[in-house]
Amino acid sequence: MYDVIIIGAGPAGLTAALYAGRARLKTLILEKMVVGGRIILSEIIENFPAFPGGISTQELVSRMEKQVVELGIKIESEEVIELDCKNKTVKTTANSYQAKTIIIATGARPRKLNVPGEHEFTGKGVSYCATCDGPLYKGKEVVVVGGGNAVAEEALYLARFAAKVTIIHRRDDLRASAILQEKLKADKKIHFLLSTIVTGITGIKKVEKVEVKDLKRQAEKDFSCEGVFIYIGYEPETDFINCGIQMDESGFIITSEELKASEDGIFACGDCRKKSLYQVVTACAEGAIAVDSAYKYITAKG
Repeated sequence: MYDVIIIGAGPAGLTAALYAGRARLKTLILEKMVVGGRIILSEIIENFPAFPGGISTQELVSRMEKQVVELGIKIESEEVIELDCKNKTVKTTANSYQAKTIIIATGARPRKLNVPGEHEFTGKGVSYCATCDGPLYKGKEVVVVGGGNAVAEEALYLARFAAKVTIIHRRDDLRASAILQEKLKADKKIHFLLSTIVTGITGIKKVEKVEVKDLKRQAEKDFSCEGVFIYIGYEPETDFINCGIQMDESGFIITSEELKASEDGIFACGDCRKKSLYQVVTACAEGAIAVDSAYKYITAKG
């Protein structure tokens, strides 16, 4: 019997574990991928407090993990496939665990365009991670789909390798922060195709073109490229939840201000939770709040 089981070892889960360990709660972390979660796919984080000029994602995650391990908390590499909210039991592909409280910190996965060719060419020109695949496109022309901060960051990274990077976005302007937009406009390799959507991805053995539609003129054309990087938002990793926890229409967990989920003794933090700002710094703050609420729950139960 654990005091707390944390599902997910991203920034939210690791911070929750740090606070749980310092509160001397018997804690277990379960992570199906790698410690750090999906942010490990980014090269650098420039807006995390106390690191002027940024810090490599790998280093930040390593520091977080070290803090947790030093407190004696185990991180098990297991995928959670079922959650029993009533009995607070977590079933993985290998084991079953029980706790007094459960904190869900599973994060989110990239949302897909769901256009013809996307599935067929994934790994053959279609990617969701510039840091992983960017070096493969040295001297080539690529497109990046989306308009937020992730698009700006990945486009700037791709410009180190690619001959030309074209950002395709459905709106008239980007949603990325002002400072990132300034960097984009200053890079001569980066171009923009606004008020435009991708309707298909074509090629023979690998990506050769994207089919696009100008939303203002309602005109369609082919746009030549050798790589397509997609950043149009995220979907929560909450598919395993089937025990009555309240979620919105997209599957994000709805919580109270104290990060309590709708089921007794269950809490949620990080990008799997419905909120207004999805950032590493907010995920870390929520991890701390979730453990504080879990601790109060445990002590109230005696």
